[in-house]
Amino acid sequence: MYKHFTTDDQTLNKLRAQENITGISERLRGYGLVSHADNSYPAELLGVHPEMERTVTSLQNQLSEGAYLEPDDENGAVIGSGLAKKLGVKTGDELVFVTQAADGSIGNDLLMVRGIFRTGHSGHDNSLVLVSLPWLQRTMALPGQIHELTLAVDDPLQAAEYVPTVSALLPKGLETTDWGELLPEMREAIASFDVSRFIFVVILYFATGLGILNTIFMSVVERTQEFGVMMAVGLRPRQVNHLVLLESLFLGIIGAILGLILGLLISSYMSRVGIDLSTWITPVTYAGGTIQPRLKAIFETRNFIDPAILLLVVSLVAGFFPARRAAKLQPVEAIRED
Repeated sequence: MYKHFTTDDQTLNKLRAQENITGISERLRGYGLVSHADNSYPAELLGVHPEMERTVTSLQNQLSEGAYLEPDDENGAVIGSGLAKKLGVKTGDELVFVTQAADGSIGNDLLMVRGIFRTGHSGHDNSLVLVSLPWLQRTMALPGQIHELTLAVDDPLQAAEYVPTVSALLPKGLETTDWGELLPEMREAIASFDVSRFIFVVILYFATGLGILNTIFMSVVERTQEFGVMMAVGLRPRQVNHLVLLESLFLGIIGAILGLILGLLISSYMSRVGIDLSTWITPVTYAGGTIQPRLKAIFETRNFIDPAILLLVVSLVAGFFPARRAAKLQPVEAIRED
C-alpha cells in the first residue's frame, strides 16, 4: 500500500516523445471486499484513467456486457465475468467496496457496474475490477499517488532493450522492469517456441529442397539427349549449367507466387475470422497469458517476405547438383543415351 509515487506532466511527455513507446497508463492497485446484496468476495481494484489504459491493454475489446469506463465516470466499474457471477450482479447494479485506507481509516464507497468483461484468464475474470483512478485514490486516502506506470512498446520482444532508456527518464528511486522479468515463465515459453519453430522450418525447407532436387534431377535425366544435341551445336557447359539453374529458379518463383497468394488468402481469413474451438476446449491460462479457444493469426509482412526469399535460395541450392551433372555431359554419349 505504501510503495507509491507521483508523476508529473514533464515525465509523461518525455516518455510519450519516445518513438518506441506506443502507450502509457498510470495505475493504482487496491485490495478489499466487494459486496452486492448478501454476497461478498475479495477483489483487486485497478484504478486507471480509461483513455490512457486503452493504449496499453485491450480490455475494452473483451466486454461481454455493458460498456467500458468513460473519462468522466467517477464511480463506474468494469468487473470480471467470474466475479460478477459470484456476486450475482449485472450492468447497472450497485457494489459496495471496503478496504484499509493508507491513513489508517476504513475506506468504503459505492460503485456502479458499467460493464462486464471476459478474458478467459481466471485470475482477472474472478477478481479484477477496473475503476476510475481519482475515485480509488480518494477511497484509499492516496491523493495523486500511483503504484505503477505501465508502458506499451512497438516491439514487445525488444522490451528489455528499452529498459535503460526508460529508466533514465524516470525519477530516481523507481525500478523499471520489462514483461520478461515480471513473467519469466512466459519468456521461457516464447523462447522454447522460437526453438521449436526453427527446427520445424529447417525440416520443412529440407523437405522442400529434396522435392525440388528430385524434380530438376528427373528433368535433367529425361532431357539428356536434348542437352547432348544443344552441346553438339555449340552450347557450352557453363551455359547448360546456367540454363538448369534458371529453370530451378523459375520453379521456385512460380511456387513462391502460388504460395504467397494462398498464404495471403488463408492469413486474411485467420486474422479476421479464425478457427473457433470453443465447442471442444475452454480458455487455457499458461505462464501469465491466456490461450483463447478461437485461434487467430496476426498479419505480418515479414512472415511472407522471408519464406519467399528462402524458397528462392533453396531452389537455387537444390538445382546446383542437377545443373552440374548436365554441364558434365559429353555430347556424343548424351545423344546415344536412351
